[in-house]
Amino acid sequence: MILQAFFAGLLAASALLLGSLIVVLRPVKTRTIGLIMAFGSGALISSVAYELVAEAFSMTSGNLWVGVTFFLGAFTFYVGDTLIERIGGAKRKSARGEQSDAALGIVLGSILDGIPESFVLGISLVGGGALSLAYFAGVFLSNFPEGLSSTAGLLKAGYKRKRILAMWVLIVVISAFSAALGYAILSDVSPFAGAALLTFAGGAILTMLADSMMPEAFKDTGKLAGLLTALGFAVIFVLGVA
Repeated sequence: MILQAFFAGLLAASALLLGSLIVVLRPVKTRTIGLIMAFGSGALISSVAYELVAEAFSMTSGNLWVGVTFFLGAFTFYVGDTLIERIGGAKRKSARGEQSDAALGIVLGSILDGIPESFVLGISLVGGGALSLAYFAGVFLSNFPEGLSSTAGLLKAGYKRKRILAMWVLIVVISAFSAALGYAILSDVSPFAGAALLTFAGGAILTMLADSMMPEAFKDTGKLAGLLTALGFAVIFVLGVA
């Protein structure tokens, strides 16, 4: 089962590399990237709402303490993101070439974004559970535009193609191990602990979306980003209830 968690994380994170490869082979318009990013943001918001928070709430029979861990996750991501911003990772999702030359900050920032998502993929398989198609799709659809936008920005900032692709390969592998770690750590925990970690990750993911992906999508597309975000939300909701 731990191998299944590893490969689930690997496949979901591979969307980052796929997006990067597309931009490396053929430039994609910034507006197009923004529209895809808006859709991916809505997809991941829906996953957080229905596949993480609602699921955690039902696992604990309505125990409101899981809400505390949601805000702890949000605050933890906020602190980590603030620290990474100081070493050059603030514009890691920009398609406009605004990234600084601090490669370490960009790599660490991308890892910070991806670990909560991958961790939850591993958690979902604990106890012989089936991988949630809706959550997996939400993560994949949000990773794809991140690979597009970050790579486009890095190319404009002067980064070499080989260096960019090597960075994404590293992040994909780390994400896969994060999913495996999520399964390994939580295979023997109580339902409440599992639910608390789901909401912790949910808070971190939602903060990431509000801090980086959604502002970048709006910057590149304007008000149309709102419609695409709603569409992404609806698609994952339908997948979840189908």
